[in-house]
Amino acid sequence: MDDSTLADRLTQLGLSEKEVDTYLSILRNGEAKASEIADNTGVSKRYVYSISESLEDRGFVEVNDHVVPTTIRARPPSEVIESLSNQLSEMETALDSRYSDTERRTQQFDVIKSRVTVVKRLTEYISNANNEVMLSVPQQYLSEIAGELEAAVDRGVLVLLVVSNATDVSSEDVAGMASVARSWQQEMPIMLTVDGQFGLVAPADMVMRSNSDQRAIAFVQEQLVPVLSGSFLGNYWPMAAELYVAEPRELPATYRRFRQPVLQATLRLRADDPVHVTASVHPVQADTDVQTLEGTVVDTRQGLVEPQTNAYPIEHTLVVDTGEETVTIGGPGSFIEDYEAEEIILSDS
Repeated sequence: MDDSTLADRLTQLGLSEKEVDTYLSILRNGEAKASEIADNTGVSKRYVYSISESLEDRGFVEVNDHVVPTTIRARPPSEVIESLSNQLSEMETALDSRYSDTERRTQQFDVIKSRVTVVKRLTEYISNANNEVMLSVPQQYLSEIAGELEAAVDRGVLVLLVVSNATDVSSEDVAGMASVARSWQQEMPIMLTVDGQFGLVAPADMVMRSNSDQRAIAFVQEQLVPVLSGSFLGNYWPMAAELYVAEPRELPATYRRFRQPVLQATLRLRADDPVHVTASVHPVQADTDVQTLEGTVVDTRQGLVEPQTNAYPIEHTLVVDTGEETVTIGGPGSFIEDYEAEEIILSDS
């Protein structure tokens, strides 16, 4: 670090320009008389005494006024740094005692004007996903978020992917990026929902044409995101052709969201692998305590993989034989099933 940079750092610590010049002069000499420092810095000897006292108060130097003539000695830099560190620690404690820690509120609606910001927000939301991602994206831009999608799948996140404007996409192109992937040759909006909380909608025109004046909207709204999920599953997912289905995940596994266990149970049933379920449930639309229900999954109603077996797009149901009766289990907000599940554990029978 040169003298100029060092002087800037000392100034940031609150030293004046004259104090910095004086201190650097003392450092170079190790110990010097006030008259020598005055000659080196171009200030009066009286001013040197004044500055030296200020530097002593801050722990930079020692003023030896018990000898004649008075000398000023630089303290070892290690001692100076230790003193400064102690002062900063004391300041941190004082600041903490006065700081009111308030949680940063995520903006509920954000209008996005640039393609770069759309891609940045997509990667941000996907990288933070814990349970479920629904995404439609043009084939041309799939590579820009491929890493985040693969990482989400590795974390156990359910990823439902529609590749739009698809001309030559193959199952190998999306392998590892999704739990289930579909392709559609038509243009469709970029749509993303994450964990039922985060959403983004952008016209395809916005990312495919550099001169587009279209705008995207990102939002954090638990009441609105499920509406977007319903539109994705009801209007766009059925129109696209199934392209890729990942292998079933290892069991046992615990799920807080419901579509992932329905998919996993479906895949295992189709492979003739029995699936045992332990679920924390309560009767649908009943204000009762949560109870534990156990049994064997004998069927599913779903629209995630072909052939679809549900009666309407958002129906995803486990049909469970408890040994005493056959019951249906749905996710949060269920209204036609027998039970609503808060947590599902799938295991080998």
